[in-house]
Amino acid sequence: MAAYVVMEPPGRREKVDATAFVRDGFTWLGFLVPPLWFVWHRLWIEAALAFVVMGLLSMLGQRLGLGLAGSLLSLLVSLYVGLEGQGLRIAALRRRGWHEWGVVEAGWLDEAEMRYALEAEALSDQAAPVPRMVPDAALARPAQPGIALGLTHIPGRT
Repeated sequence: MAAYVVMEPPGRREKVDATAFVRDGFTWLGFLVPPLWFVWHRLWIEAALAFVVMGLLSMLGQRLGLGLAGSLLSLLVSLYVGLEGQGLRIAALRRRGWHEWGVVEAGWLDEAEMRYALEAEALSDQAAPVPRMVPDAALARPAQPGIALGLTHIPGRT
């Protein structure tokens, strides 16, 4: 079973069907073609950065005459994207204002969506928490007009 991170958009009430499910784990397409994978997921800055770094590593390998080892340097970028690509997607969604609802374990994406819908419905059926009588403890007690040092001093008395 795979773990899916459920990300909800800002303004959840307006966009019910816009929930994003990000599968946690290795991404093969991110490993094989990192810049295209970033573009597909609208990670523009990451795509440009991956393209530039892969190009620089390839040129460095050519200039130093490393041959096959130079091409393997750009494989490091591919390996990084394969391992951390989904985490970069989650971070990009957080920067856009999305929040993490939780994690759902499921075999496939359809099953993850179904489990999320059932759990979200169960949570919405629960009663809302009762409002507190005192909203903030700092506002409940007035500030004391003196510094209490030692055992004999009583604040407010002279």
